[in-house]
Amino acid sequence: MDALDRQIIAELQLDGRQSLTELAGRVGLTVSPAHRRVRDLESARVITGYRAMVDPRSLGLGFEALVFVTMKQEDRATLLGFEEALAQIPNVVQAQRLFGDPDYLLRVCTADLDAYARLEDDVLAAMPGVQRLTSTLVMKNVVIDRAYPVNL
Repeated sequence: MDALDRQIIAELQLDGRQSLTELAGRVGLTVSPAHRRVRDLESARVITGYRAMVDPRSLGLGFEALVFVTMKQEDRATLLGFEEALAQIPNVVQAQRLFGDPDYLLRVCTADLDAYARLEDDVLAAMPGVQRLTSTLVMKNVVIDRAYPVNL
């Protein structure tokens, strides 16, 4: 990946809906080589997709919690079962497996505290291998969905 590819990635992270003509102009290429580079970046899975960024409050999801999960056991079958079950919960918008304790960090969005309490009690706590859940409620998002730095 060269500096031009990085510039293309930076531009697409800022505006993934811009036309190839606009993108080409912004990075100093004609449309054909810009299109080839974008296609190559997509084929190499450097660009993994495109999506609309949505305000969760507009969907009735104004409550957010960070949930730390500690597992009872960490054998492969338990972890895979947990991760597969986790992938089926739409309110879990981000999940990361961590080194050390706790084992996972989840970002969960719900309508309100009551909806979150039901999700934690009825779904998250009942998942395979869960020993303990520790929740921290989000007061305010300061930086979210920031573009990745490309000029390293």
